[in-house]
Amino acid sequence: MQRARAWLPWLLAACVLGGGVFGYLRYRASQEQDPLRFETAKVDRGPIVAKITATGTLSALVTVQVGGQVSGRIQEILVDFNSSVKKGQVIARIDPQLFKATLAQANANHAAATANFQRAEVQAEDARRQHARSQGLADQRMIAQADAESALATAQAAKAQVEASRAAIAQAKAQLQQAQLNLEYTTIHSPIDGTVISRAVDVGQTVAAAMQAPTLFVIAEDLRKMQVDASVSEADVGRLAPGMEAVFTVDAYPGERFNGSVRQIRNAAQTLQNVVTYNAVIDVANPELKLRPGMTASVAFVHARRPDALRVRNAALRFRPGPELIAKLRESGRKPPSDGTANAQPRERTRSEKTADGMEDPTRRTVWVLRGKQAEPVAIKLGISDGSQTEVVEGELRPGATVITEATDPSAKTGAAPRIRMF
Repeated sequence: MQRARAWLPWLLAACVLGGGVFGYLRYRASQEQDPLRFETAKVDRGPIVAKITATGTLSALVTVQVGGQVSGRIQEILVDFNSSVKKGQVIARIDPQLFKATLAQANANHAAATANFQRAEVQAEDARRQHARSQGLADQRMIAQADAESALATAQAAKAQVEASRAAIAQAKAQLQQAQLNLEYTTIHSPIDGTVISRAVDVGQTVAAAMQAPTLFVIAEDLRKMQVDASVSEADVGRLAPGMEAVFTVDAYPGERFNGSVRQIRNAAQTLQNVVTYNAVIDVANPELKLRPGMTASVAFVHARRPDALRVRNAALRFRPGPELIAKLRESGRKPPSDGTANAQPRERTRSEKTADGMEDPTRRTVWVLRGKQAEPVAIKLGISDGSQTEVVEGELRPGATVITEATDPSAKTGAAPRIRMF
């Protein structure tokens, strides 16, 4: 019994040593058998919504700048910011005293021109009678012919004076009408029904309309109907069309999404720092008046939808095997790549396949599928993308397949395990 107890510690030590050796050998075998570790993702089915993003500014559908036709001092302002106004409503007045004096002077000039016209008519009639008498006496040879001709010239001059007086009346009448209009322009009316969104003057301020009409108010016709002017990149504008759905957010309501539709894509290009953009106009309903002119909108245009698409992660599309992965696949006895990348260098590798004419086809890609412990390349054709997942329309890829997004080599002894990066 005592001899058995003496052998017990040695027996336990042998068991522990044997277990350690067995575990180490299994670990080495697993490392030699599978030296690579993969980061993977599953292929599945689900909805994909393809969008184009842009930034725009909100504005009213119709915005009118109300200016002053005449110069003068602002005497009265009857509206303020956010005031609702009706068409024809008086919103401001300019001091009319100077214009009233000008109107009175124009009235006096018109009266004087009328009196001059009447005097010219009387003189013309007298000259006509004088010419008639002189011509009768000349026919009877009772006066010289020269005196008759002089009477004729006087009559003709008097008639011309009548026409000049009539023109002077017309001129005075025009000046009178202008003075009346200028006086009416001192009262500023709203040209539309809407809301005052800007007021640029105060009472007592002098406005000058010498070169152009100064802007006094900005009135938006109806803030319940607004638009977004979005700047779309030239690379994306080809996928837009009138009537396309658009969704946008504003900083004032970060958790709320607003819907609209594309009304127009304008052809006038805008270039800023060598970046070409086009203006897309989006109609937006604003029944609750939450949206305000000038707000910045982050817009997403929905140009395609797939309710039940076969989806693959974009990281799997970007993954390309490097020389390290090729070598490890050969060492582990796995199937080497069969798409022509076995001898390719990372800089020479392309992300898309080539067509028969040598042009790159961006819809043709190769993904690496992990089947059991073998990584195999699979050629596929792509559809729409939402930025993180892409639709697969052709290829031997099925739901549930495991695609490789990245590969690492845990057996490397250079500190952190090197990653087989995506090219």
